[in-house]
Amino acid sequence: MRYDVIVVGAGMVGTSIAWHLQKNNAKVLLLDKKAPGSETSYGNAGLIQREAIRPYAFPRQVSEILRVLPNTSTDIRYRWPAIFQYSQSLLHYWMNSAPANFKKIEQEWQTLIEHCTDEHQVMITASGADDLVRRKGWIELYRTESKLKAAVELAVKAEEIGVQHKVLNVEELQALEPNCNFTGFVGAIHWLNSWQVANPGELVKAYAKSFQAMSGTIEQGSIKALVPEADGWQVKTDDQSYHSEHLVIAAGPWSSDLIKPLGYKIPLFPMRGYHQHFELSERNLLNHSMIDKERGFVMGPMQQGIRITTGAEMTLPDSAKNFGQLQSVLKYAKEILPLEKAVEAEAWSGSRPCMPDMKPVLGPADKHDKLWFAFGHAHQGFTLGPVTGRLMEELIHNKPAFVDVEPFSSKRFAK
Repeated sequence: MRYDVIVVGAGMVGTSIAWHLQKNNAKVLLLDKKAPGSETSYGNAGLIQREAIRPYAFPRQVSEILRVLPNTSTDIRYRWPAIFQYSQSLLHYWMNSAPANFKKIEQEWQTLIEHCTDEHQVMITASGADDLVRRKGWIELYRTESKLKAAVELAVKAEEIGVQHKVLNVEELQALEPNCNFTGFVGAIHWLNSWQVANPGELVKAYAKSFQAMSGTIEQGSIKALVPEADGWQVKTDDQSYHSEHLVIAAGPWSSDLIKPLGYKIPLFPMRGYHQHFELSERNLLNHSMIDKERGFVMGPMQQGIRITTGAEMTLPDSAKNFGQLQSVLKYAKEILPLEKAVEAEAWSGSRPCMPDMKPVLGPADKHDKLWFAFGHAHQGFTLGPVTGRLMEELIHNKPAFVDVEPFSSKRFAK
């Protein structure tokens, strides 16, 4: 069967692209080796982050670099084989995090983030998924006065671009979360117009079901080859071949490997995260997701239980799991909230697709016609999926784009 568009990758980004294209009268195949929402889009912290107007920069202060170097921090860990393999990307990441470069990147990034809740709401309404979303914000915890003060200053500036917040003292924190022990904390920021999702994977699945209800097609299979043809593209899997006019690569951390045989060298590098669920009880009921900003982990109420999500581990995609970072995080998490019985026998892990300039790759490929890229959203693929979906549909159908796509073009990596 021939399609107008094949979208490779059924995470939040790919599913959102397929949904928008199908809604606008394209015949779309959504293709992945697993069911929609089964990889990173399942394992994230479950936040739609309207406040995330600044991408994660590489540490520039010597004190921060020295803190990370011993490789015992709870927020970031690394393995030397990955440092060596991605050394050039990391060097450029460090260079792009310099204040002058970062300011421009931040401004470009904000053109995407500012639309995140509006675009999610369109798909939430269409898919009947309101029961999965809690519009009560989330809480960012601080242990030191100086870091809280600096964060509040940035939050006040963010008000200018629509981000809403409230500063909380410890007593106000305790009132919001009576089951928590906030000893050692000095206060928090409550991000008011960001959203929590009770089950991230189920939200992706709800969007996918809505896509199918519009006669969209979902297939599973491992991609073996992407073949340009005179009238479009052929995608070969283990046991099938699919044909289309347009091809969209939205496969998260696997994207760069898929397009490498076509001559594209995109400097994507993966950052792994881990999570573990703990059974709910009357003693650990949690009303808001909370991030311990200085320890770098998230605690969130999910359908599966209390989810504890780590920061990032710099490692190779096929390296063995190392639960050391998660175990370190759990020591701090259990001081805050009673976490007694793990739901899973083994913690989940998955990789986030990161770029050295902290911006996703969006838009047409530069070497092939009707080939499109949509990956590299780092920690914000779940937040930015529907924004990306709308943008890619507008580009593929040659409509005026509601966001300037030029800063996200793959041409910035062309040699």
